[in-house]
Amino acid sequence: MMKLQEVLLKAMAKKITWWSAAEIIGVSDRTMRRWRERLEEHGYSGLADRRKGRPSDKRVPLAMAEEVLRLYQETYYDLNMRHFHEKLREQHGIQLSYTWVQKALQGAGLVAKRGRRAKHRRRREPRPLPGMLLHIDGSKHQWFSDERWYDLIVILDDATKEIYYAQLVEEESTRTVMAGLRHVIESKGLFCALYSDRGSHFFVTPKAGGKVDKGRLTQVGRAMKELGVQMIAAYSPQARGRSERSFGTWQGRLPQELRLAGITTAERANEFLAERYIGEFNEKFTVEAKETGTAFRKTTRADLNWVFTVQTERVVDRDNTVAIGDQSWQLEKSRFRHSLAKSTVTIHEHLDGTVSIRFGPHVVGRYTAEGARLRDTRQSRKEDCGKGGPEEAEENREAVSHGSHRPLEIPPSRDSHFPTAPTTTRKVRPKTRKPPSASRKGSSGAVN
Repeated sequence: MMKLQEVLLKAMAKKITWWSAAEIIGVSDRTMRRWRERLEEHGYSGLADRRKGRPSDKRVPLAMAEEVLRLYQETYYDLNMRHFHEKLREQHGIQLSYTWVQKALQGAGLVAKRGRRAKHRRRREPRPLPGMLLHIDGSKHQWFSDERWYDLIVILDDATKEIYYAQLVEEESTRTVMAGLRHVIESKGLFCALYSDRGSHFFVTPKAGGKVDKGRLTQVGRAMKELGVQMIAAYSPQARGRSERSFGTWQGRLPQELRLAGITTAERANEFLAERYIGEFNEKFTVEAKETGTAFRKTTRADLNWVFTVQTERVVDRDNTVAIGDQSWQLEKSRFRHSLAKSTVTIHEHLDGTVSIRFGPHVVGRYTAEGARLRDTRQSRKEDCGKGGPEEAEENREAVSHGSHRPLEIPPSRDSHFPTAPTTTRKVRPKTRKPPSASRKGSSGAVN
């Protein structure tokens, strides 16, 4: 209305034409002419919608509405909505729409409002090959039949229902999930896709109950992206039906098996799962895949110890320290750079609790979970040169963060008393021989 008033005032003051005013407001020329006449006759009140306060021609009379409610309460109280609507038309000649009758009864509280109709769902067929899709989920339960609660993390195959990993943990988290995924990749190989719920360690969900933000990766999402594994989010428990049914079987069997085996600790339970029960479970419940073959591919990555880490970037302080919360690490002097102050480094928190700090491909510090510095692998490589075996070679390879990185191979300097050849060659002019006569003459003169 403020915009309308301003435009009309400008048109009345002849600063713009009435045709321009109609174009600005978005009405036709005919409507603008009517508004101009109402404005001149009644002022601004003439521009108000004249339908306001006027009853609709399609309004149902009050007596008829009361009759509908009375008939339902006294005579047709046990009929459903469609049946009652038919009786009104056939027996009483009340020609009202089904929607009006429904809303009238619901508004009067005589009929409960129905919820939204459930979405039609179709059963998703299992993947034809093992390794195409893996389910990962956790189930919190009293697995020892006492007051203690643990999470059971299970990874199963969609094609065969085979269990690849099952472990009891205090709580499902980024590190416990990474440990399971790394175990499967090392034992079976890389798979194609991972199906999980929308837990905060799998996905970032900006709005509760909404869609996940695939542009913002969690630590697990970053690790899966580095390995080329697609992550699929489930938006309801029904969508995770295969894993949910599997957990029903686990909860109905594992507590009794642990009791019969006399196991009361999570450590012994995990040993029992890995050494015995997962195999027994798979023998009973694994099915054959629809097609022969496998979608698992052997990984060539030698840096899984770096992929499955909690990575955080930090800027080094002036005193060559980096910190996360109340934990601080001191960086020593490196061979390739005098000081790392004001440089951005990546802090890798490994699954075993140790911490590595990386600057580019270089590891500039390794620490225990308590913050004590581990020995420098580069220095140990110098000290153990020519002494070590495969273990020392593997440790030296871990001094860099990626398998593609190769240390500079500088040949050792030669300790010799013989002069080395010049690095550049110079042109040597050919010597001109003197004539024989001149030579003899010179020699004879010298003798005389």
